[in-house]
Amino acid sequence: MVDPDKAHVKKRALVEALGGIDSLLVAYSGGVDSTFLLAVAHEVLGAGVLAVTATAPFYPSAETREAVEFTRERRIEQLVIPSEAGELPGFRANPPDRCYHCKTYLFKKLKGIAEQRGIRHIAHAANADDSRDYRPGSKAAEEAGVLSPLVDAGLDKEEIRFLSREMGLPTWNKPAMACLASRIPYGDPITAEKLTMIDEAEAFLAAKGFRQLRVRCHGSLARIEVEEEDFPRIAADPLRKAIVAKLRALGFLYVSLDLEGYATGSLNRSISS
Repeated sequence: MVDPDKAHVKKRALVEALGGIDSLLVAYSGGVDSTFLLAVAHEVLGAGVLAVTATAPFYPSAETREAVEFTRERRIEQLVIPSEAGELPGFRANPPDRCYHCKTYLFKKLKGIAEQRGIRHIAHAANADDSRDYRPGSKAAEEAGVLSPLVDAGLDKEEIRFLSREMGLPTWNKPAMACLASRIPYGDPITAEKLTMIDEAEAFLAAKGFRQLRVRCHGSLARIEVEEEDFPRIAADPLRKAIVAKLRALGFLYVSLDLEGYATGSLNRSISS
């Protein structure tokens, strides 16, 4: 349950912090957190904000489209840039710190853009909940001097959703998204073929009305995670047969339903403590 008063206090802290700078580049994915950060920054800094959205096979295509639509509607300046992080050995091999290599590459590109544009600060949209999970990308942000305004303000995911709804942001109830590489178990090489299979499989399920979902790729096996309340519907014919047929057509030989249901960061369990 969100405490509205506390959420508003934290938002004011965010606004005050942003008001202390003259220009900001926001690493903008189009997700709940980055949309909220971008919207608040734009309210505070106006034309002093630049949104930069990276594209690559490992980013969900639907989210990139939504990011472009949002900035166009809000008249926020945006650059859409290609990311070649997928070609890095430290990414393709899919080690547990894969995200560190990707973010290090991305923040280097963003710093170059910021310098060219005379922008003094770069921010990403990590929130206060992110410290509860394994997030090697946070280390890359710290090393690059990238700001984490939502963390500094103490804003967690539910507070961001609450405030986003008050602001009329279309992402307030958007399902949590993540890099498509996070669907592949650590140690299994990341390939363009796997990423395409995952992206198209998740897009198919989303089109069928499933909101919070993941398609984890275990070789030739697709492990579907949906919320528990969706179990009866996904397991009932004719939808079940349609899902099996679609995922097999995409290249999966086996299609399974995870009985635990959707769990964020579930593949991180394989990392020894």
